[in-house]
Amino acid sequence: MAKLEVAEGLPDGESNMCDYSLHSVKSRPARVGDKLTTWDFRTGTRGFAAAEDSNVAVCIRPGTELSFAGTVACYPTGLFAWRGTTIKYNTAIFRQVNKDKIAAHHDALEFPDGRIVLLTLLKEGQHATVLQLPAEPKTPVEAEAQQRAAYTG
Repeated sequence: MAKLEVAEGLPDGESNMCDYSLHSVKSRPARVGDKLTTWDFRTGTRGFAAAEDSNVAVCIRPGTELSFAGTVACYPTGLFAWRGTTIKYNTAIFRQVNKDKIAAHHDALEFPDGRIVLLTLLKEGQHATVLQLPAEPKTPVEAEAQQRAAYTG
């Protein structure tokens, strides 16, 4: 497996790695104003692709604010797996969940009503814009909250 490159503008030792199952996909960090598309990278997960190249995963830091072009649609899960879900909000904050679990999806979106949805559950082809990146951390607690889940593959 190829060694992960450190992304430009990230603290030393922090990679631009997206969710764990995107380790073999070319990626870059998100920038304010980026136009993104939800995309199935055929690796077992979906994520955000760069508008200019759908083969490039755009990795987002926890705390980044996003705006969707329309209603957010999700694939069906759980008991009512024949029905998909739509979310009435079109803004979200990128979060990471299940950080303590190695073989789990970590990338998620938190909507204004507090609902947290895994990014891999969003339907493919939805458009979003990066509104704002998180402020640079000033304390160790803030730095830990922004740190991405570690990849141990």
